[in-house]
Amino acid sequence: MLWSWADTWQLTISVKKCSVLNIGHVCFPGRKFTINDSKLPAVISCRDLGVIVSQNLKPAEHIGQTVAKAHQRASAILRCFVSRDVELFVKAFIVYVRPLVEYNSVVWSPSNIQDIVRVEQVQRKFTKALPRFKTLSYVSRLNKLGLLSLEQRRLHSDLIMCYKIIFGIVGVCNSDFFQFSYTAKSTRGHPYKLFKKHNTSTVRQNFFSQRIINVWNYLPPDIVEFTLLRSFKRTIELADLSSFLKCF
Repeated sequence: MLWSWADTWQLTISVKKCSVLNIGHVCFPGRKFTINDSKLPAVISCRDLGVIVSQNLKPAEHIGQTVAKAHQRASAILRCFVSRDVELFVKAFIVYVRPLVEYNSVVWSPSNIQDIVRVEQVQRKFTKALPRFKTLSYVSRLNKLGLLSLEQRRLHSDLIMCYKIIFGIVGVCNSDFFQFSYTAKSTRGHPYKLFKKHNTSTVRQNFFSQRIINVWNYLPPDIVEFTLLRSFKRTIELADLSSFLKCF
């Protein structure tokens, strides 16, 4: 069916890049999936739009590969620059390393403390290697360099995506992700509070549309501005969200 559709529209399908990924406990023993009589291999993980999707829907494999690449690039920066200027190192880290560990983080943001620490270790190790920063604690290094922890930046990314969905800035239906709380206007806080459904699955509980609700509902209206996206981005950095961070 896919092949006939592609043939009708004169599109080319790379069968070698196609595979079968069974999600969860669903499996098809003995059943063969083919495209144009070419059998598709069964895999336990695959890369889709730059994110590795595993059979158990956990981000550990994606994080492992991403962190390894980020460490290599961070080490290359420390080795290749002749200058020992800290500001130059930080700018290089922000431009060349941080995008690796933040790309599509809304999709794969970890909930497991072990995975959170693995990602944070990229920035922790880099800042410790900077001249005159070795003896300082990680929090002190971040304050002195004007940086946020990677965990906090992922939390901000989640909030920004939540804002874009709720206010229709991205091309998705907000009702597919969120449901507004009927008591939002009668309780304290901002008027855009969301209703959180009961979750029986850990995977579902840590999915973006569920994990962000408590943080979103907590946002103080006297600090955070909801009028414009740029105002929202600026003011969420002023809100104290430390209670939602697992490592700090």
